[in-house]
Amino acid sequence: MNKLNNRGQALVEYLLIIAVVSVIVVSVVKLLGGYLKDSVTKTSCGMMDQEYVEGSKPGEGYCQ
Repeated sequence: MNKLNNRGQALVEYLLIIAVVSVIVVSVVKLLGGYLKDSVTKTSCGMMDQEYVEGSKPGEGYCQ
């Protein structure tokens, strides 16, 4: 019976670690999402031989 309790405890610990890491990843993507979007847009503008126009806020850039 003791062996079963240890497995349950380890499972809960792993789930807590995964939950904390997930919250951190979502927070980082939310904070840096606009910059990531601008980076992808800037790269795609270069591939299509268009000029990148920077927006007033991060994530609002576009090709012209």
